[in-house]
Amino acid sequence: MDDVHGSRIEAVIFDWGGTLSEYAGIELIDMWRLAARHLAGHVAATEQAILEQLTVVEDRMWERTTTDARAASLSDLLAEATRALGADVTAAVLEEAGTRYLDTWTPHIAHDPEAAPTLAALRERGLRIGLLSNTHWPRAYHEHFLERDGLRDLIDARAYTSEMTYMKPHPEAFRHALDAVGIEDPARAVFVGDRLFDDVFGAQRAGMRGVHRRNPKVPPYDVEADATIDHLPELVPIIDGWRLA
Repeated sequence: MDDVHGSRIEAVIFDWGGTLSEYAGIELIDMWRLAARHLAGHVAATEQAILEQLTVVEDRMWERTTTDARAASLSDLLAEATRALGADVTAAVLEEAGTRYLDTWTPHIAHDPEAAPTLAALRERGLRIGLLSNTHWPRAYHEHFLERDGLRDLIDARAYTSEMTYMKPHPEAFRHALDAVGIEDPARAVFVGDRLFDDVFGAQRAGMRGVHRRNPKVPPYDVEADATIDHLPELVPIIDGWRLA
């Protein structure tokens, strides 16, 4: 980490869920129920059987995070479930299921009220701001939430693993985000996230500083963060100190 500690910070990249947004207690099972209801009229399987298959496929895809970290989009997820069901389901039906689900989910997505002033304070210091989120969802859905709460224009570059080959903690995911904010040397960037494995370990392995935002709802991991915060404004003086060192 010596090379990291000797470099001037030029960018701060954030995780989304649990970091910039409050941890949403909404389970994907709600979406799968809606999708199963739609698909039951198009395939030779019961709604319950479709629901079970969808949840199995989701579990299998998330397990990749601890193996090869291959990313998956919502379309990938449902396409694999379609193959498992032995039926060809049109993208239009799948999009309808996903869109209706998000219409009900949107009110439950709340960004941390301290996110906007923290991002603004970092931008005032001339820092480039990025976002890197492990997600199945299309860019448009996340952009909707960010725009709704006045955050989109405070983030210079936003990267979603639904559009990428790998997800965090794979180094390629972090390299993608670094490129998006125009940073060649990872030692000049800080990553902030609530997951010690995906965010802190992943960022440090990629050559960045890793800041952990404590979240008791996510699993632990044996890694030492470069700094730990409970609230987003605590990040600003930490970055100031690193930049002055």
